[in-house]
Amino acid sequence: CVLCGRTDDCTEKYGEKRTYVEYNLTVHYYCLLMSSGIWQRGEEDEGIDGFLIKDIRKEVNRAAKLKCNICKKKGASIGCVAPKCKRSYHFPCGLQRECIFQFMEDFRSYCWEHKPVQQFTDKEPRGASQCTICLDLVEHLPMYTVLKSPCCKNAWFHRECLQYQALSAGIFFFRCTICNNMDKFQKEMLRMGIHIPERDASWELEENAYQDLLHCYQHCDVKRCLCKKGRDYNEPDSKWEIKRCQYCGSRGTHLACSSMKSWEQNWECMECRSIFAKSGKYRKRKKHSLATSEKTNGTNCLLEEPPPKSPRQSSGSPRNFLLQSPKILCQNNLSPCSHLELPASNRVTMSLSPVMSNRIWSLTQKCLREQRREVRNILKELKVQVKTKTTRLNINAENIWSSALKGFRQRNFSPTNSIEVSFSNCKSRSKTNTSAASKHNFFQLLMHHLQNSSLFEGSSGKNLSLDFQAAKENLYFEAGKMIAVSLVHGGPSPGFFSKTLFDCLVYGPENVKPTLEDVADVDVAQTIKTIKYANSLSSLQSTLQDCCEFLAAAECLRPVTALCDKNMLVNDILTYHVIKRTILPLESFRQGLKTLGVLEKIQMHPDAFSSILCHKPERLSAEIICDLFTIHSSSDVNKVGGADFWMSYLQDVESGESVVTLEDILLFVTGSCYIPSIGFDPEPTIKFLHIKYPIGNRLLNCLELPKTKTYQQFKNKMELTIRNTLRVEME
Repeated sequence: CVLCGRTDDCTEKYGEKRTYVEYNLTVHYYCLLMSSGIWQRGEEDEGIDGFLIKDIRKEVNRAAKLKCNICKKKGASIGCVAPKCKRSYHFPCGLQRECIFQFMEDFRSYCWEHKPVQQFTDKEPRGASQCTICLDLVEHLPMYTVLKSPCCKNAWFHRECLQYQALSAGIFFFRCTICNNMDKFQKEMLRMGIHIPERDASWELEENAYQDLLHCYQHCDVKRCLCKKGRDYNEPDSKWEIKRCQYCGSRGTHLACSSMKSWEQNWECMECRSIFAKSGKYRKRKKHSLATSEKTNGTNCLLEEPPPKSPRQSSGSPRNFLLQSPKILCQNNLSPCSHLELPASNRVTMSLSPVMSNRIWSLTQKCLREQRREVRNILKELKVQVKTKTTRLNINAENIWSSALKGFRQRNFSPTNSIEVSFSNCKSRSKTNTSAASKHNFFQLLMHHLQNSSLFEGSSGKNLSLDFQAAKENLYFEAGKMIAVSLVHGGPSPGFFSKTLFDCLVYGPENVKPTLEDVADVDVAQTIKTIKYANSLSSLQSTLQDCCEFLAAAECLRPVTALCDKNMLVNDILTYHVIKRTILPLESFRQGLKTLGVLEKIQMHPDAFSSILCHKPERLSAEIICDLFTIHSSSDVNKVGGADFWMSYLQDVESGESVVTLEDILLFVTGSCYIPSIGFDPEPTIKFLHIKYPIGNRLLNCLELPKTKTYQQFKNKMELTIRNTLRVEME
């Protein structure tokens, strides 16, 4: 550069470096803008952005006589504008010495002694908070590298982060990241030396940036697509034409897959249908659709869920419920009994007996299953982002947190890469211990560690704790990221979030009212209880006097003149202790959950995701395992009783009449002792073959079972194989 003499080419620091061969001239854009003895005397298309070439030459000659007060070399073209200050310097030297360059009006420059500073009052909170751009901690100190927002009291930024943001956003989109104020924010940032280019945002200038918005959705989303050419096949004016949802347009179906005779028929996806159902507007539409189905010979839409099992107990075998599994029924062309509901009179007069309590519990579990099924489909949509490129994590099971943290922070880790886990402390590897099994085990250990870590507090339903060291090391962000990755990559759900924490993630902390159960600190809980249950004004005031230091720290110290004031006081204390006190960890945790778009889906489907984040997974039962596996059977299986033997064995295992557990069976086949929130890929299957002993193929999630003549032979072979296989793996 003819002005600063440096060869550096860093657009963010020095502006664009331009070379003009015809003038034998190279110059940094910022060096040209800030030089004290030159002005734009030409039009924009003359010279270099209005700076005439002869003026630039004159400025170079003028600067050649001036010595830089920083590097002591000639060519210092920039001078401090403060009265009586004669300091001169190069632009890069000024940056190094923390001078301020104002990219506005007369493009003034101030040396390190006369530069403008932001005013810090004694009431300003000391300590550190998150920079809302990079999410790293920023100290609340009057430093050149730290800037505070003029419009938001608690918004602090790194200067470097703000400069990058300004260059990307441009003058039309650069604003406060907290309150979106533009005028006041830009004025202060220009005063403090942030360059805001007069151009549109970088994302607006990208060619064809919004091209994807012009694409129509072309994919069949029904549960069982009938098209042999795939879900993306679309043939107009035929039964394989794809019809989009009439409400959202983001789901589709082949006409044949939803039993639609013509393209003119309306179709709505399950998500839109559920919204109508909740609003009460879908009932009339449902009657109309039933009438239509009668005209189409009763063909069921394959998008519908299987009909519910009958709640009645038959007088036959106690294992009859297993025979009603939707997967078995579909393959054997059977139909389950229709759902029988009690008459209205019975429902009104029935008291809450143990039977009714069991029925309510059963309905609750059924509702949770439906919600988890919805989550499974959502997570499968998110998994589309995962590529075949693999990232290997070397994990030490005895130090799961440190090794996981190291793996997630390694340079080549990306949430969109497939994850392969290797346990470094395993002395030997079993051939059956596949990478999928290691990954399942890793995520299970990781979620268990998070649940019991210092990042969370509480007994069952946990909230975020306040750990300053963890916040400084950005561990809340990593925890949120790990949970998001676990959900999409086939790990278990956390299942330990409190309703308050979940609501803060979905609706924002400002819209949530915590309860006394959210307070994990016994002393704090006792103080709040004492205030809440004070039965007289004098006892209330006495209690407040005893805990005045605590109330002052919680910003709740105030005069109380009536007993009824205690209710608002208790709410304020709870809000401070549970939410306001942990607002920074919460924001960091939310940012981590945004990984792979998980938080966005949680906010779009709160009811569904609460089933996996706030509720522990349902305990495995014979019914769940039976529904999980699809039986691929030949015509002679029923002759030898293979399917019946399998169902009877599950019932024996559930009732404790076996040496193995249902978890052992699942582990033997899939390598996982739990059902992932996203489900298994591929889905577990069963094959009956002419083999001697059962085989668990974990690559295909396939259980190959022997055909035996008696049930006792089947049971003996199952227990011998599963028990010995898992024992060898443990050893």
